[in-house]
Amino acid sequence: MKATGIVRRIDELGRIVVPKEIRKNLRIREGSPLEIYTDNDGQIILKKYSPIGELSNFAQEYVDATANILGCPVCVTDRDSIIAVAGMPKKALLGKPLHKELEDAINDREAIMARRGEKRYIRITGENDDIYDGEIVQTIICEGDAIGSVIILNKDGKNPLTETERKAAVIAANFLGRQMEG
Repeated sequence: MKATGIVRRIDELGRIVVPKEIRKNLRIREGSPLEIYTDNDGQIILKKYSPIGELSNFAQEYVDATANILGCPVCVTDRDSIIAVAGMPKKALLGKPLHKELEDAINDREAIMARRGEKRYIRITGENDDIYDGEIVQTIICEGDAIGSVIILNKDGKNPLTETERKAAVIAANFLGRQMEG
């Protein structure tokens, strides 16, 4: 655990303010869910909560099957990072934080189907995003909240993504959203 040197007092309602610098570094926004843990040493641990993160094993199986059938890379994200990758080396994207453009698309519940160079084309992580010729981004909705996205990527400009891949992304996002509700 890393010490910050910041001390805060608990108010009369039991609240404590998480310093702005820490919220910014950890990408914690107003309304972000946090899990609270305690340990045997009397420490209180706050951890960012990712509802879809609970389904990461299931999401991985789903993207494995989808990438195998479609023949192109498929990812699932929560609101902060990529939690499942198939159809490409996992180290390229797995666990990487989302680029602000993708975060905004999820928050705005956008559905994107674009080729590189088009206005709607967004960055996924900010790293190696220029190697993809096309992308489909479909927001995952659970009980009315945007909780992540399904992303289908295309590295082959000769065979652009089609309506088939777009529908596969919609099906995956709807399925994962319903799994979270159940």
